[in-house]
Amino acid sequence: MLIGYSSHYDAALTFAARAHAGQTRKGSDIPYVAHVVHVSVILLRHGFGEELAIAGLLHDVVEDCGVGLAEIEAAFGPRVAALVDAVSERKAEGGVALPWEQRKAEKLANLRAGGPEVAALKAADAIHNARAISADQRAFGPGVWQRFKRGPEPSLGYYRAILEGVRYWLGEHPIAQELAGAVEELGETAGV
Repeated sequence: MLIGYSSHYDAALTFAARAHAGQTRKGSDIPYVAHVVHVSVILLRHGFGEELAIAGLLHDVVEDCGVGLAEIEAAFGPRVAALVDAVSERKAEGGVALPWEQRKAEKLANLRAGGPEVAALKAADAIHNARAISADQRAFGPGVWQRFKRGPEPSLGYYRAILEGVRYWLGEHPIAQELAGAVEELGETAGV
């Protein structure tokens, strides 16, 4: 577990902040880097180690910032790069955007094949996303779903499938229980 200051963690936080500079959360003015910090903190709060917390900070830089896995591996090691790769979404193939359903199916397959650390990383990501959507929905109403490619029912189905994959690897670990609560809350606020 990360305790106190770590130059390695600090380097990852700086890397993530630079990679996500200028990006905001969907439909808001919240800097995107806030999401990856939350993911990392959720992992630390549940007792996971520094490498997984660093992967939490970096989990979207390949998918959303065009950073190569080789760059992550060179700076943070092969284990962090493998964790980031396992949760990164392939958005296009041959310059053609992939359908939402295919992208999510691939992410779920990676989760099922990934092992406990991948499950924890995906759980932390889904916890923050689900809780943020629920909070936005309470604050701004159902129009929040206009920000996303799919409405509440397919999105909630995806979050429930993530929970199933996380439970496969982690059982009733506290992070899986927290995810279950976040998914239930999302269903309640969405009315699904």
